[in-house]
Parts: sequence; structure tokens; C-alpha cells
Amino acid sequence: MTGLHELTLIEASTTIRAGEVSSVELTRHLLDRIARHDRELKSYATVTAEVATAQAEQADEEIGRGESKGPLHGVPFGIKDLCATKDAPTHVGSVALRDWNPGVDSTVVARLREAGSVFVGKLQMTEGAYAVHHPAIDPPVNPWSAEHWMGVSSSGSGVAMAARLAYGSLGIDTGGSIRFPSHACGVIGLKPTWGRVSRAGAFALSETLDHIGPMARSAADCAAILAVIAGPDLDDPTTLSAPVPDYLGGRGARRRHPGDADRARRGLLHDQRRSRRNGDDHARRRRPAGARRRDSAG
Repeated sequence: MTGLHELTLIEASTTIRAGEVSSVELTRHLLDRIARHDRELKSYATVTAEVATAQAEQADEEIGRGESKGPLHGVPFGIKDLCATKDAPTHVGSVALRDWNPGVDSTVVARLREAGSVFVGKLQMTEGAYAVHHPAIDPPVNPWSAEHWMGVSSSGSGVAMAARLAYGSLGIDTGGSIRFPSHACGVIGLKPTWGRVSRAGAFALSETLDHIGPMARSAADCAAILAVIAGPDLDDPTTLSAPVPDYLGGRGARRRHPGDADRARRGLLHDQRRSRRNGDDHARRRRPAGARRRDSAG
């Protein structure tokens, strides 16, 4: 079992569905690895071992009945600690919110839960998704070298992926917080089109610049995650109405025809205008009277 943590998300999923390993075995292996290595790496703000074990047991029962929910089913996953979770606290990198348990899931977490993901914990981040970690909280350590930068806000996600402490994770990019940790830690991160992924239930740094996206160890893993978390959401009026493509299996499945580019351009402009209009309305509703607009990189 020593090599299980080296599997990509897609490989882990395939191994589970083939009956070569159970979700419980995979989850216990990863939790043991977190216990051994994360004392030094500090990528997790909270480890949810009991939640993960219960979810893994449920996944094994469902898969055993032939009720597979897709490539994330039964696979251990890490959640950035600004996405609300109903069964774990959400610290947002702050000591002021150390005991805050929102009691509900953000939309992306709810979608991952419906897809059968196993939540091993909440990943550490800078305070409020700004540029620095709270001085009372030890920042994550780049597993390649403690002297190397680990990225900014989604640093816990980058470190956990590089150290093989999760098979997939979430990041949120306002001014580079998916891209910087991914680059610094040598993993794959994707900043989706704004509005492609719902921000409902996630702590906001900038209403008009925040992008929730996947971080993993392969492009295929990111595609599998994005396919689950993307899509319209009534709780976030800035989400795009366009259908979610088959990112993992639909590449090249449809031949191009004359006029496709023009139709795509018209559709894109329509969604851009709609998103900009909805985003402005949403921001006005959310901003307290007299408050100034402030968008900061995170």
C-alpha cells in the first residue's frame, strides 16, 4: 500500500472501481500519511478523519451495489478552508473564526458531496484570502524545500497536492491564488472562466474577481473536478447559463461546422453581458450602504 498516495485522482478512481482497493483502505492510507507528514508541512487547518471514514464506507457500499457516481466517487479530497462545510469548521485562515461552523455546505462542496467525494479535511490558507498568513497560524511549507515559496491564499491546497496528502483539492483565485501555489508547488491548477463555478457559500474577497477552481496532479484530474463543480446555480446569479461541457471525455467528440466560431462568439458575448449585469447587481445587493468598493489580489 506504500504507493497508493502516488496515484492521480483518475488512477485512484479506476483502482477503486476495479475492486483493487476500497475507498476505506485508500482513505485510511491517506489519513495515516497526513498524520505522519503534515505536522511539518501544515497544509491542513482541520483533518476530518471521522467524516472521511464514514463517507468512504458509504462509497464502498454504493460502488458495491453498482451505483458509481463518477470519477470522484470514493476518492479522498481536500477543501480550501473558505468554502463552507456543514460538518466541519470554516476558519478562513483567521483565529477570529476558529470555532465558526456554518452548518451548511457551499455549492461547490455540496456538488462534490453529491459526486461521492471523501472529505479528509479543510486546507490552510492566508487570512481572509489576502496576501499573508495570520501570525498565530503556522503557514504551509513547500514540500520541495522549506526555503521555497508555497504560493499565496491557496497555499495549503498546493502543498497538500505536491506532498500527496489529497488526490484533488479546491483553490480560489482572485489575483493568482490558484496559479501561484500550483506553479510554486509543481502541481496543476485551473482558474475557470468567471461565472463557470458558483461562489455561493464561499468567503468572498472580491465579488467580481473570485474564481473557484480545481487543483490536482494532472490536467485530467482537474477536468474531472471541474465537471462536477461547474454549472448554473440559483444561489449565485453571476453563474453562467451555458451548459457544462464533458471536459474529461468530450474533447474532439464533435466535428466543427461552418459558422461554429461565429455562433460561439455571439453566445460568449451574450453570457459576458449577462454576467457583467448580474455581477454588478449582485455586488450592489451585497455591499453595505456607504461602503467603498475594494478589490484586492488574493
